[in-house]
Amino acid sequence: MVEIESFNGRHFLSGNEAVALGAYLAGVKVASAYPGTPSTEILEAIRYFKDIKANWAPNEKTALEIAIGASVGGNRALAAMKHVGVNVAMDPLMTFVYTGVNGGCLLVSADDPGMASSQNEQDNRVLGRFAKMVVLEPADSQEALDYTRIGLEISEKFDTPVMLRMSTRVCHSKCLVKPFEKITPEPRTYQKNIPKYVMVPNNAKKRHVILEERLNTLREHSNQSSLNRMEINSKEIGIITSGISYQYVKEAYPAASILKLGMVNPVPDKLIREFDGKVSSLLIVEELEPYIEEQVRNLGIDAKGKEYIPLCGELNAEIVKKSIYSFMGAEFPKKEETVKTSQLLMRPPTLCPGCPHLGTYFAMRKAVGAKDRIAMGDIGCYTLGLMPPMEVIESCFSMGASIGTALGLERALEKSENIFALIGDSTFIHSGVPGIMDAVYNNSAITVVILDNGITAMTGGQEHAATGKDICRQPAPSIDLVKTLEGLGVKHIRIVDPYDYQETLAAFREESKRNELSVIISRRICTLYPKKVRYSKYTVDPDKCIGCGTCISIGCPAISKSSELTDKNKNKAFISAEVCIGCSLCSQVCPVNAIKEVKGE
Repeated sequence: MVEIESFNGRHFLSGNEAVALGAYLAGVKVASAYPGTPSTEILEAIRYFKDIKANWAPNEKTALEIAIGASVGGNRALAAMKHVGVNVAMDPLMTFVYTGVNGGCLLVSADDPGMASSQNEQDNRVLGRFAKMVVLEPADSQEALDYTRIGLEISEKFDTPVMLRMSTRVCHSKCLVKPFEKITPEPRTYQKNIPKYVMVPNNAKKRHVILEERLNTLREHSNQSSLNRMEINSKEIGIITSGISYQYVKEAYPAASILKLGMVNPVPDKLIREFDGKVSSLLIVEELEPYIEEQVRNLGIDAKGKEYIPLCGELNAEIVKKSIYSFMGAEFPKKEETVKTSQLLMRPPTLCPGCPHLGTYFAMRKAVGAKDRIAMGDIGCYTLGLMPPMEVIESCFSMGASIGTALGLERALEKSENIFALIGDSTFIHSGVPGIMDAVYNNSAITVVILDNGITAMTGGQEHAATGKDICRQPAPSIDLVKTLEGLGVKHIRIVDPYDYQETLAAFREESKRNELSVIISRRICTLYPKKVRYSKYTVDPDKCIGCGTCISIGCPAISKSSELTDKNKNKAFISAEVCIGCSLCSQVCPVNAIKEVKGE
C-alpha cells in the first residue's frame, strides 16, 4: 500500500483500500479489473503489493475471466468492477457459479446509489441472488477488510464464487482499520476436471443440481454466521438493514433493535423469524431495491419498507430518521436550516480548461449544424459534451454503445450522412471493436470519432492497452488503434489534432459526407493525466474584442464574459490567467484576432 497513515497498529483506510489490503493479507495472488467509479482505487492500491499479479483488463468480462482462470489454477483471485461492469461480466459469471472454484474467487461489485458517476443505480444484490451466489455486504472499511478474507474462505469451503457488494459511501469513506495476520492459504494445484469445468449440457445439468444443493447448505450457514447479528435494544421497533444503511440507522435511531445482515444472499430465514419475535414492529431499511423486504415478506412476516424508505437515490441519516419517525407515527423534530438551498451556488459539471474534446466538439458543430447532425455518445469524460454550450451528445447507454446505436439509426433512418458515433480510446478497446466489425461487415457509412486522449481519464488517469504502460506504469506493449482499424477492414482513417481547428473542421466536413465508413481519430493527450499540462497563457485585448461570444461558445471554463461592467468592456470575453492552459483554440476561432498568447510566461 502507499500513503497509509498508521495509528497504533491500525490504518486509516477507505473501503477500497481495505479490500486491497484484505486481499493481500488473505493470500490473493491474481487481481484484475477495469477501472470504474467507485471501484477504481481497489486495483490502484493492490498494484503496490508485489505478491499479487495485478492488471487492468480491457473490460470487466475479461477481468472476471482472468480471475476465473487463476482460481481454476489454484490461486486465490479477485476481480473488481463497478455495478454496471458486472453486467458485462455476467456471461462467464452465470456459468462460473455452476462450475465452482478451486482457489477462492471474489467478485467485488461497487454499486453507485445516487448515480454519482453512473448511468443507472442498479442494485447488484439482486444480480447476486439471480446468479445464485453468496453476497456479502460490508458497512465500513473494517468490514470491507474482514469480509474480503471471509469471502475467500466461504468461496473455498462451499466451492462457489462470492460477491463482495460495496457501495459508493463504503468505497470512499475512511475509518480506522485493524488488519488481521497475513494468511498463507493451503496450496491448491490445477487438476483436470472435465465434468466440473466443461459446461456442455450433459455436465451443466449435473452441476445445476449441485448448485441448488449448495444454496440450501449456504442458507443454513447464513443462519449461523456471525456476519448476521442481532442488536437488541428497544422492543418497540426492530430494523433489518445491511451495508451503509446500517450506519444511517445507528445514527438516526440508536434506540432501535437491529438485525444487521452482512451475508445478504442467502438471507438467514431462521434468524429473521427469531428477530421478528423479539420486536413489536418491523421496518426494513435498505438503499434502492426492496431486496431484503421482499424476502422477509415471503417468509410471511408483516414488515414495512419502501412505504417509508425511498426507492430511488442514496440514503443518509436524515432521510432514514424521517422515515423511522413516519413509520412510528411520531412528529419529526424540525431544525432551522443554516444555509438555504437557494443560497447554494450551482456548479454544473464541465470539461477541463483546454480539454482536447472541446476542440473536437467545436469543429463538429461548425462543420455540421445541430439540425443536420446526429451524434451518439458513450461512457467517458466526453459525455459532458451534452452540456451547453457544446450540446453535441445525444445518447449515453453503456460502454461501446455509441457505434451500435449509430448503426441502428443509420438503418432506421435509411441515411448515413452526418451520423456520428463518439467513443473514447479506452472505451473503444473495452467494447467498441465489435461495433466496428459490424459496420465493416454490413457496409455502414457512418462516421466514428475516437476521442483519443491517451488515458482512461474519467476514472482518474488509468493506463489501458493502447497507452504503452501497465498498471504500475512500466513500459508495456501498446495496441495500435490505426493498425487495429485497418485490420478490421476500415479503409478511411483520419488522425487530427483537436487543437488545430482548421484541420479538425476540414476532417468533419469531408468525412461526414463520405459514402463509406470512416473513422476520425482526434488525438491529443489529456490535460490532467498522466501529468497536468500547461502550454502557455492567452489573453483578450478588450479594445479589439467585439463581444461576439465565439470563444465562449467553445465551452472552455477558462473563458467567460468580463466582470467589468463598464460600457467599454461589457459582455466582452475574459480569459482567466490562472485557469488557461494555452491550448490556443480560442485564438484560432476569434473572428477579429482579439486573443493573443502572453509572451514570456
